[in-house]
Amino acid sequence: MTSRERVQTALAHRAPDRIPVDFGSTAVTGIHVSCVAGLRARYGLPQHPVKVVEPYQMLGEVEDDLKAALGIDTDALPGRNTLFGFPNEDWREFRLPWGQVALVPGGFRTSTDANGDLLLYPQGDLSAPPSGRLPVGGFFFDTIVRQPPLDEDRLDPADNLEEFQPLADEDLDHLRRARERLDGSTRAVVGTFGGTALGDIALVPAPFLKRPKGIRDIAEWYIATATRPDYVHAVFARQTDIALENLERIRRTVGDRVDVVFTCGTDFGTQTSSFCSVETFQSLYAPYYRKVNDWIHAHTNWKIFKHSCGAVEPFLGPLIEAGFDIVNPVQCSAAGMDPARLKAKYGDRLTFWGGGVDTQKTLPFGTPAEVREQVLRRCEIFSRGGGFVFNAVHNIQARTPVENVAAMFEAVREFNGG
Repeated sequence: MTSRERVQTALAHRAPDRIPVDFGSTAVTGIHVSCVAGLRARYGLPQHPVKVVEPYQMLGEVEDDLKAALGIDTDALPGRNTLFGFPNEDWREFRLPWGQVALVPGGFRTSTDANGDLLLYPQGDLSAPPSGRLPVGGFFFDTIVRQPPLDEDRLDPADNLEEFQPLADEDLDHLRRARERLDGSTRAVVGTFGGTALGDIALVPAPFLKRPKGIRDIAEWYIATATRPDYVHAVFARQTDIALENLERIRRTVGDRVDVVFTCGTDFGTQTSSFCSVETFQSLYAPYYRKVNDWIHAHTNWKIFKHSCGAVEPFLGPLIEAGFDIVNPVQCSAAGMDPARLKAKYGDRLTFWGGGVDTQKTLPFGTPAEVREQVLRRCEIFSRGGGFVFNAVHNIQARTPVENVAAMFEAVREFNGG
């Protein structure tokens, strides 16, 4: 099988020739830029500065030569702009706080505050308030919440819709060029187009806007889902309408070259519980998810990828009913997320894209032997009858030992028969 056929077969809940592997196709299945550099050295690949393709989490580009060495079956087709609102273009060298020289986009413009923290600016505009902070000793940015004072009598849903607009011509041109670059690839393509994530707390503070209006504090947004449901419904309804208009234009641009579309990263689970009840999910989120997903299924061949960390087992049935085909990151260490139970209960209807190894304890702090053991066990459980794409539980973080990451890939290769 080609990589694309392998992924498509797994998504159809049939057993492919081997478990397909994804790293680097989305902002939630990536590898920290420092670990990408470490893997390139480990596998004897040419040494050069790695591109930071997702500056919020400081994820590095997984190039074709590294994909070949690791057995990766996916390619990314991302939108034009980063989470900080500047495009991934005009690359230049930049020495990161931990000493690594990487390539960053031209809009990656920073300053240093009195504490020594690195500040990043929306759309690369140094005259605007900074929207990202990389603390001293840290390895990725935190969002700076810039919540304007709230006047309850003047709250306007339009203020939380500023970022949801019809796609500009340059955005569509970017997607067209990106699709053309992938035409010769035999890997599966995962698209991330933006505009379809409902209430994702990584996006609510709008680090890509210079001076965001509306409800932009994360805690205040969660409160609003309970105390201002009409406001949130108004935001979601209009956002969905705009998203459907944009999806039609995107479909005409990328067509059936896309196999999977990452539509939403809104988290519903914590380590032990959830951010809302299933009933709230069904009333507040599901109608809009269903509208977007029904359109995608009616007009494209794309499979729909939903990210949600934490203890989300109670939400898996409702997510299936809302039209999602794929769940990620499959956080098996969270409450109620036993791999065998998940596979038995949902494995014929839901593809598990992740869950291959724990990134909180086993991968960063275990031994290579412990990593191998967990990977082999997870592959045995999740791979039965297809419906599984190997990935870790969320991104591989900085300071993860490269020998452990290599042990993970080698264990997958071992399971696949060498």
